[in-house]
Amino acid sequence: MVKAIVGANWGDEGKGKLTDMLASQSDIVVRFQGGANAGHTIINDYGRFALHTLPSGVFYPHITNVVGNGVALDIAKLVQELEEVEAQGVPAPKLIVSDRAQLLMPYHILQDVYEEERLGGRAFGSTKSGIAPFYSDKYAKTGIQLCDLFDEPRLRERLTAAVELKNVLFEHLYHRPPVSAEEMMAQLLELRERVRPYVGDTAAFLHQALDEGKTILLEGQLGSMKDPDLGIFPMTTSSHTLAGYGCVGAGVPPTAIQDVICVTKAYSSCVGSSTEPFVSEVAGPEGDELRRRGGDHGEFGATTGRPRRVGWFDAVATRYGCMVQGATQAALTCLDVLGYLDKVPVCTGYEIDGQVTRSFPTTPALLRAKPVFELLPGWKCDVRGCTDYDALPANAKAYVDFLEERIGAPITMVSTGPKREEMAYRTPKL
Repeated sequence: MVKAIVGANWGDEGKGKLTDMLASQSDIVVRFQGGANAGHTIINDYGRFALHTLPSGVFYPHITNVVGNGVALDIAKLVQELEEVEAQGVPAPKLIVSDRAQLLMPYHILQDVYEEERLGGRAFGSTKSGIAPFYSDKYAKTGIQLCDLFDEPRLRERLTAAVELKNVLFEHLYHRPPVSAEEMMAQLLELRERVRPYVGDTAAFLHQALDEGKTILLEGQLGSMKDPDLGIFPMTTSSHTLAGYGCVGAGVPPTAIQDVICVTKAYSSCVGSSTEPFVSEVAGPEGDELRRRGGDHGEFGATTGRPRRVGWFDAVATRYGCMVQGATQAALTCLDVLGYLDKVPVCTGYEIDGQVTRSFPTTPALLRAKPVFELLPGWKCDVRGCTDYDALPANAKAYVDFLEERIGAPITMVSTGPKREEMAYRTPKL
């Protein structure tokens, strides 16, 4: 069977911890989309890690980790990440990288940087990791697949054609120096040897694993709001962040996905441009306090280190996020962060042009939305590390009950800290 762990919101929900935790019950963990533009922070017995391309199952010796065909593959970063993980004492993980994965190239990163500079105040808040140019090339069919590295005439032909197009942009739109196809060819051939031991037919591997009754965990990057079709377009990423895309990005059949675990925080956070709609945002000293207390070392991006925008729990966005993901269950993270509050605000509606709605709108209306808050009593104590749900304060449990009813998905897990074992299991009421 296949389980998917995906984000209900803007990313940064704590999916890495969930994947790391649930991997113990799985045989295979698969990254199926995105690239090194977002990270999953994991804290376990080996230490603290921010994974960007490697699946979060690398800490278990029994897991086979798969980088699927839907991933934006930066080989240099993948190899570097492997070396860093092993340097911290983690045994060399089992890893298979799809031979159909396309390569994120240096010119993608340059184009991303140049375009954000050109846009200036209209920039999208990109991580400048090359993701949008990569996926543009993929769907324009000018990308380079990993398998191309093992056919040098084909690689040279495709690389030369791609560089010719990029240099027109670099020289005439961005007024920057051209890049060299020959230099990149040499780099690719060197990287080929570093990744060669891991290259394989991952789709065939996963189908065989399903035939053998193995459990596959799909690990999503970012969250529902960042999907280019169903999210807050155009302030989205460029790969599909929904569980359904796992069928394409990993190459598994839709009929195999039996469980979709949607992860959401007990409050909201978002890394992105200040122009991005984020209805429940809290600013000023109140926001600074929530940001400082958030996560394990505050709310800062695992990839960029940028301060995350923070806000109160957004039930409108989360209900929509769980719906489009097809959530069979939800996991609530960071409940421990809110223990300092006398009252805990929850955004339960949006006021748009004088009318209150509980339905998530398209971007033009979303930009005009104002939050409608309900205040719940706080629990005023530290619940970090609590693993017995019944032992939580009554107001903390009432808060979870309230959120479950508003998002329409059964909350089965409540995280009370960043470590793998800091999780309380709950019998849902839905």
